[in-house]
Amino acid sequence: MLRFIVRVIVNAVALAAAAWIIPGISVGSSAASQATGNDSAGTVVAYLFIGLIFGIVNAVVRPIISFLSVPITCLTLGLFAIVINAAMLLLISWLSSYTPIGLHVDTFFWDAVLGSLIISIVSALIGWVVPDRHDR
Repeated sequence: MLRFIVRVIVNAVALAAAAWIIPGISVGSSAASQATGNDSAGTVVAYLFIGLIFGIVNAVVRPIISFLSVPITCLTLGLFAIVINAAMLLLISWLSSYTPIGLHVDTFFWDAVLGSLIISIVSALIGWVVPDRHDR
């Protein structure tokens, strides 16, 4: 359970970095700000909520899509994984449009692909600093 919470926090930080760097990615935190009564706390809650959706989608949908796209991923020497990550970001954007807190991605190529690259890099760096598994 602790690993899942750490993973949600890492996803939230990675999404915040992508939203900060790329102007086409934004997280609507007005509903969370109203619920908490504080803009800063609302923003943190919004990113944690989107990070939770991100973790669930990556745990359930991504393995299926990755397995089905093995031939094209091998053909492109792994570069198709970037397209898969961008598609997962757009899927999260679509799913979050049905919630009060939403992630918005403007375009597929520039915003989603660059956003997925930034999220992957930040997640890898944070995962390197904060290991995901326990040494027993």
